Amino acid sequence: MIYQGIDNLDFKSIKNKKTGVITNFSAIDIKFRHILDIFAIEGINVKKVFTPEHGLYGDLDGKIIESSRHPKYGYPIISLYSDKKTPSEEDFDDLDIVIYDIQDVGLRFFTYINTLYYTMETASKMGIEFLVLDRINPLGRKISGNRIPKEMSSFVGDHFLPIRYGLTTGELAMYYKKLYDMDINLKISKITGWHGEEFHKTTLVWNMPSPNLPTFSSLLAYTGMVFLEGTNLSHGRGTTKPFELIGAPWIDPYDLYDYMKEKHPEIDFRMRSFIPFYREYAGRVCHGIEFFPKPSDDYLSVVLELLKYFKKYDKFKVNSHLDRLAGIKDFINNLSKLDVGEPKDYKEFIEDIILYR
Repeated sequence: MIYQGIDNLDFKSIKNKKTGVITNFSAIDIKFRHILDIFAIEGINVKKVFTPEHGLYGDLDGKIIESSRHPKYGYPIISLYSDKKTPSEEDFDDLDIVIYDIQDVGLRFFTYINTLYYTMETASKMGIEFLVLDRINPLGRKISGNRIPKEMSSFVGDHFLPIRYGLTTGELAMYYKKLYDMDINLKISKITGWHGEEFHKTTLVWNMPSPNLPTFSSLLAYTGMVFLEGTNLSHGRGTTKPFELIGAPWIDPYDLYDYMKEKHPEIDFRMRSFIPFYREYAGRVCHGIEFFPKPSDDYLSVVLELLKYFKKYDKFKVNSHLDRLAGIKDFINNLSKLDVGEPKDYKEFIEDIILYR
């Protein structure tokens, strides 16, 4: 049985503290109760709630989230995906402790992990206790992809992280503390019963981390297909299978299928035409491929082959977001620079912060 950080939280240790909570819809316990409902039952003195991209309820990706109030408890809900992404010192001024509980996915593109860093930074300046309620990394311990250089840092890639970084949320907080020599009173409510295995090897139910990752299968595809966000292809957003469908109205699906079958015979996919109901090519028929991801698949290698293939189409376009995701300048013309192997210097750096062996 796996118990996440929220299941192992010592409520007495926070009972009389003025509390700020950084959270969203994913912060549930083993009984599927949300953290704010649990805190209300336990009598925790919640003063403010802070939310990342998608807000508290799971709004559309990239949409600016406005601040509001909780409909039942009346807490002010302060958005950290609006005109500001870092809480001000005034936001934390009347707090004794800040508690972070959000399900992560183990990939550096996910904006939640930058919200974690920015809130830690403010807590450090204020001398406020910072408590992470740890959650498993659904991708387990595998580490792969280039470490992103400082000059390519953005909200979708920062802190010298490789693409798959192999840490839980609590361990990532420890990584930030070590990397930046951060003076912060960091505490972690640990997981029990987890030893680094991927989600499909656990008995946990899928806790959807964002609206476009409705299943573990979509996360497996997202590990590589996220790069297609920096192109004019549909990558399945606006369908019921985000990142598992790729296509465009101008693609020859027979040619694409034959090419990918030769390059990646180990990957399960088929030709598929589909119609997105929003985002790229909304309401238009897109021709392409439907993938059926397996945990053993390497979707970084798959997407690199796709990018090579699509360069032959005049209608294929890329934008600067592709470089930010890859952490490589002019990436479409430098695909070979993306090292999909394990960065040894990173592994050595994190050896002493792994909590679950």
